[in-house]
Amino acid sequence: MSPDPGARVRASFDGEPIEAEPGASVAAALISTGRAAWRTTREGKPRGLFCGIGVCFDCLVEIDGESGQRACMVPLTEGMRVCSAGGPRSEAPETSEAPTAEGDAA
Repeated sequence: MSPDPGARVRASFDGEPIEAEPGASVAAALISTGRAAWRTTREGKPRGLFCGIGVCFDCLVEIDGESGQRACMVPLTEGMRVCSAGGPRSEAPETSEAPTAEGDAA
């Protein structure tokens, strides 16, 4: 049995409705709505889909409350809640504690 050619998967991005064909990635759904970027770096530079194969981490989003998800690798599913991400994947929490010789926080 072949899939319904008119079937659409419905979800939301930052509270706004988005939709895509079944099997499309979150990134594909966002690109299809005209969004070229959906997060920014610490310096405020826009980021979105770049490599499309999960290597560069430029397309990070929060999906159903779980941050750090690669939009290019996750298929859009019905009712999924996607939110934009604010910083790069390497962003570490700030701490006032100095590291010890072993590299652990004191």
